Amino acid sequence: MTAQPDHPARTGFTPPMGTLAELRTALSTWGFPGDQQKFEAELDDLDLDDLTQVRELTQAYRHRVLLRYNAHGMAALARPTEDVEAELRRKLEEAGAR
Repeated sequence: MTAQPDHPARTGFTPPMGTLAELRTALSTWGFPGDQQKFEAELDDLDLDDLTQVRELTQAYRHRVLLRYNAHGMAALARPTEDVEAELRRKLEEAGAR
């Protein structure tokens, strides 16, 4: 998972995700299709004694649930590849001109 852009915080309902059980429920109910299965597979591959890895994984999947409730995030996911490529080219050109 990558760093996430700064978007305004979503107000209103946020599913409870303070425990692994709550995160599993949130993924099955509000996550993207296949998220719960991917989460379980990645969790199975982790050393559960490495709390840093467990924390990073749970934060990444928690963010995916929150992303479903963020209009800016969903709009960014829906952008056509060509638009993203054009924006990246423009930004690289601007950075090169500095």
